[in-house]
Amino acid sequence: MRIAVTGSIATDHLMTFPGRFAEQFVADQLHTVSLSFLVDTLDVRRGGVAPNICFGMGLLGLRPVLVGAAGADFAEYRSWLDRHGVDTTSVHISETRHTARFVCTTDQDHNQIASFYTGAMSEARNIELLPIAQRVEGLDLVLIGADDPEAMIRHTEECRERGYAFAADPSQQLARLDGEDIRTLIDGAAYLFSNEYEKALIETKTGWSEAEILDRVGVRITTLGAKGARVDRKGEPPVIVPVPQEKAKVDPTGVGDAFRAGFLAGVSWDLSLERAAQIGSMLATLVIETLGTQEYELRRGHFLERFEAAYGPEAASEVKAHV
Repeated sequence: MRIAVTGSIATDHLMTFPGRFAEQFVADQLHTVSLSFLVDTLDVRRGGVAPNICFGMGLLGLRPVLVGAAGADFAEYRSWLDRHGVDTTSVHISETRHTARFVCTTDQDHNQIASFYTGAMSEARNIELLPIAQRVEGLDLVLIGADDPEAMIRHTEECRERGYAFAADPSQQLARLDGEDIRTLIDGAAYLFSNEYEKALIETKTGWSEAEILDRVGVRITTLGAKGARVDRKGEPPVIVPVPQEKAKVDPTGVGDAFRAGFLAGVSWDLSLERAAQIGSMLATLVIETLGTQEYELRRGHFLERFEAAYGPEAASEVKAHV
């Protein structure tokens, strides 16, 4: 199954300030703030929803096609993804902008001062899917993740025009998008991904009820945090999948992306929706136990052992043939 994943490509630059921001501000000088913080640590992490999802799919043995925009500084990141099974040939490289970048400083009270540079991400709107589909001899599914809003709408409309099945995953951009844009992004989707809060936001902004959305999408997948995930289809009872017991809760960043990677792997392997959600939940558990969105490892024996402990031998035997 040939799956393309569109979405943001970014790096995170995370710094730690050993003091308190609040102690550095002068009350009657807030109109002319000029501060510089000497930080103790700098942690540069690979990020962006599309590479995070592709990385997880690559670990599971798939060859996802990454679709997004980056800068000339993407070379090292590209090499990392190539080594982990991701097809990066179709990444658009900007001639003038750097790869999108999140720069954040956190103080000892966990207050944060941050900036997000969109950079090359704004050029994702120039990417056409047809040449990508022709290069890989067809696309069976296109996941449209959080990205430049115009790019998200363009990719969705092209999928409809060309008959490509698509998965809608607007996630972080839901706060920025209006109801009309959200309706455009989800109507006709084969799969609709969101977390519990985003689910309510979609219904509020579109004005569509839960039933009306199920009339418009094939499968609706809602992640529920510690409560697991729910899979809904029109006219069928919901499928509720619990999460495996984590060994430690280190960092929740990228957990949702890992779930999507595992779910799409299950779909690619033609397993049931329940199995797909279980694979997604297992992969998400590995991420929450690790610092960073692409720093976890997938060791086959370890994965299957924990999968069987969480979901039983029958489930593990079905997955074993593919992992």
